[in-house]
Amino acid sequence: MSAEFTATLAWLALALQVALGLLCAWHALISKRDPRSALAWIGISLLLPLGGPLLYFLFGVNRIRTRGRRLGTRFPLPMAFDYEQPDDADLAEPAAPGPLDGLPAGPIARASARISRRQCLPGNRIEHLHNGEQAYPAMVEAIRSAERYVYLSTYIFGVHGAARDIVEALCAARRRGVTVCVLIDGLGHWYTLARAAPALRRGDVRVALFLPLRLWPPSLHVNLRNHRKILVVDGEIAFTGGMNIADYHVLGDGKGFRVADLHLRLTGPVVSQIESVFAEDWQFATGQTLPDPKPARPNAHGAACRVITDGPNEDLDRLALVLLAAVSAAQRRIAIVTPYFLPSRELVGALQAAALRGVAVSILLPGRNNLPYVHWATRNMLWELLQHGVEVRYQPPPFVHTKVLLVDDDYAQVGSANLDPRSLRLNFELNVEVFDADFNAALGENFATAWAAARPVTLDEISGRGLAERTRDAACWLFSPYL
Repeated sequence: MSAEFTATLAWLALALQVALGLLCAWHALISKRDPRSALAWIGISLLLPLGGPLLYFLFGVNRIRTRGRRLGTRFPLPMAFDYEQPDDADLAEPAAPGPLDGLPAGPIARASARISRRQCLPGNRIEHLHNGEQAYPAMVEAIRSAERYVYLSTYIFGVHGAARDIVEALCAARRRGVTVCVLIDGLGHWYTLARAAPALRRGDVRVALFLPLRLWPPSLHVNLRNHRKILVVDGEIAFTGGMNIADYHVLGDGKGFRVADLHLRLTGPVVSQIESVFAEDWQFATGQTLPDPKPARPNAHGAACRVITDGPNEDLDRLALVLLAAVSAAQRRIAIVTPYFLPSRELVGALQAAALRGVAVSILLPGRNNLPYVHWATRNMLWELLQHGVEVRYQPPPFVHTKVLLVDDDYAQVGSANLDPRSLRLNFELNVEVFDADFNAALGENFATAWAAARPVTLDEISGRGLAERTRDAACWLFSPYL
């Protein structure tokens, strides 16, 4: 190889690096909404040869469309040159925000109707299920009762312990002639060594991975994960919440790593909204269209419910806006339970304002997090809330993975979304909002019990951290948009 040829290759490689860096920097400049995020990605793209554009390609492009352009038109290089915003043209007409047949018509209901574009449906019966001890047997019973179809979506699906009962119930349903579709996140699929997908496929269950990681055809959406938890049986029963399918959700004797969580069992018209979300995700992942859901029968004296979806697609910012509307409308109390708490500046401001106007704002966090760097990043910003009267407490083990929002006496949200950028900007999430005083009161009692057993976090504790600890926490907080 001649020296001239070597020099030519070197110049071509340099030109390629510069071109890729400029392309990614330009994309970040015109598509990012946060100037800090845009500036960071521009710097990374320009200053790290090849590595910077690769990082941007893997982690910086967080926009995907699941309605307007489906599987067949997904582009191999996911860099559409448009703004990171919802595409309202792809959505149905907005739901009527006003009162309808006695449905809630307060400020939260009006805002969530306009934001979610879904109707609030009356006549739903809700049962809250704590941990795998309550949730898994109820799910198995529902699957065993299936006569027509079972749809299941989860982030993590193991095959050991109690999770094996769900695998066996799904396979048995398929042997009875029931249609069984299981959707597992393409990254969460690898979180357990013993995975459920092979066993399900051996049982003739239709299994799909949501955005599986592969080099060809290219699918490298590392950040864009389906974090929703859905089980729908015959269009009559639905389960959703924060619980994955893994044996660590069964607390048992408390030995080893255990995760406490909350799931909901629902019957009534809201089941069709949950089923529609699964059908959309299934079509995106497989290209297959499922039959349109039929509205379930309403229950007498049931709660009014609505599904709120969020994701780096047309649903972008839906949940964040509903959360802001709910917090801003609170008059008496706000109670939050979440495992990961890295709120946006807007939500921090709304919580501060609520506390300053006399609303009792209480936040329950795990005392020991399974992701220590998230816990450290959170401690770096807690002083902003504590100094304005927001109360924060740490729960003792086991690790509490529950996600609950209670506002005043008649509004609640339960689902899969955490209060951090990953959930509210990068993941596909599903929460159910409930307008019902009895449901709110029941969850409020659970919250009060957990609150009494938790340890208060004081402003003196946060301010008294040593320099090394504060440096560590601040360094983790610096990367909070990517945690």
